[in-house]
Amino acid sequence: MKAKAVMVLGTTSGAGKSWLTTALCRHYARQGLKVAPFKAQNMSNNARVVLGGEIGSAQYFQALAAKAEPEVRMNPLLLKPERDTHSQVVLLGQVDEALTRMDWRGRSEKVWPTVALALDALMAENDVVVIEGAGSPAEINLMGSDIVNLRVARHTGAHCLLVTDIDRGGAFAHLYGTWALLPEADRKLIRGFVLNKFRGDASLLAPGPQMLQELTGVPTVATLPMWWQHGLPEEDGVFDDRHSGSGEIHTRIAVVAYPRISNLDEFQPLKNVPGVSLRWARSPAELQDVDWIILPGSKHTSGDLAWLRTQGLDRAIAVHAAQGRAVLGVCGGLQMLGEALIDSHGIDGNAPGLGLLPLVTAFEPAKTVQRTRASFGAVTGPWAALSGVAVQGYEIHHGQTVQHPAMAAAGDVARVPMPGLAWQNAAGNVLGLYLHGLFEDPAALHALFGARVPTLESVFERMADFIHEHFQPGVLDALIAD
Repeated sequence: MKAKAVMVLGTTSGAGKSWLTTALCRHYARQGLKVAPFKAQNMSNNARVVLGGEIGSAQYFQALAAKAEPEVRMNPLLLKPERDTHSQVVLLGQVDEALTRMDWRGRSEKVWPTVALALDALMAENDVVVIEGAGSPAEINLMGSDIVNLRVARHTGAHCLLVTDIDRGGAFAHLYGTWALLPEADRKLIRGFVLNKFRGDASLLAPGPQMLQELTGVPTVATLPMWWQHGLPEEDGVFDDRHSGSGEIHTRIAVVAYPRISNLDEFQPLKNVPGVSLRWARSPAELQDVDWIILPGSKHTSGDLAWLRTQGLDRAIAVHAAQGRAVLGVCGGLQMLGEALIDSHGIDGNAPGLGLLPLVTAFEPAKTVQRTRASFGAVTGPWAALSGVAVQGYEIHHGQTVQHPAMAAAGDVARVPMPGLAWQNAAGNVLGLYLHGLFEDPAALHALFGARVPTLESVFERMADFIHEHFQPGVLDALIAD
């Protein structure tokens, strides 16, 4: 193994592992080192299309931060939850039906050789591999089948940081408890504790860090202040509703946050557009005063459509559309906007659609996973600014959508501003897209809002500056020293 392995573990989910891993990737890359990210197993419906298939969005952004080409070895196992007790399994970028049907405990041993090969290859090809753990390494009920935390750390001899979210409270207990539950040999892998999302005067933490070091032998190497508008898309969950753009609000946008929402990270740029307010909606009341409604992607379209109806959101969306206001459906959201979902293969489920576009979607076993470049033709209504705009993004979907045959025969035909990728209703206010990433494309943002937002490159640079400022001197260099 040529590379030095630096690993970020967390006391809990949401502690800041993905964020810190991304910052470390850029920190080491701008020292002229060849860097790659790695996460053995990720559970997320936020995925990106890369060389070889799809990986979790977090590893995609980490690769960009590392100035590396994103590829499937960086996240060899991706679990995409479809229900509370079922996930689609993606191995090395491709859906694996046999693994999807397998019990998860048995699956771990089955996939470990593939995971280890991917990791070994990255270790051989790079100077530094920055590894992200999952959840907590101290889940004692899962240690026997763990392939993402301690097993990876042992395999690479990684120098590990243990990060905790101090804003939640109980940070010292989380750090000590996690350390105490680790096998004694694994405790030696922990080189430093990181307090993340701290608000206030850091001097008030004393003597906590010193007492913790006396108990564990592990120093607290960084206290990272709370940073709301760092600009990196959130990996999981719905991010906060704080408006970070400047200027008077002119466009209020609501994204419907159904249970199996996917690829929500693509809407992060909207938070930074001057004059735009972005909110997440789970009730009809949250849609009443908005200008746009966005139906995002879904990992279980029929299930999320049923949830949407249960909440009464279907009626609120229909009223909004009938008033001529803008509605956008992306991927699963596009499928919901049509007349019907047809599933002959047991992939997602049959369901009537919202009936806002004269389309029908059939789910097929083959999955479309590809990067896409295309140009809008003539677009009407509130989306007219997209006319002629060339954009790039990605597609991840089982559904194939076409004009509804009977409705088309009767003369009710959707406009097609982008063949196979985009459809509009006759009035022009309802637009459906298979293309993810519209709001990440600078040309599309400029056309719609006349605005430019911080680039990912600038976000990565600020993140690297941030950890350089707040880590104790010499710590980051020591992590890659012999």
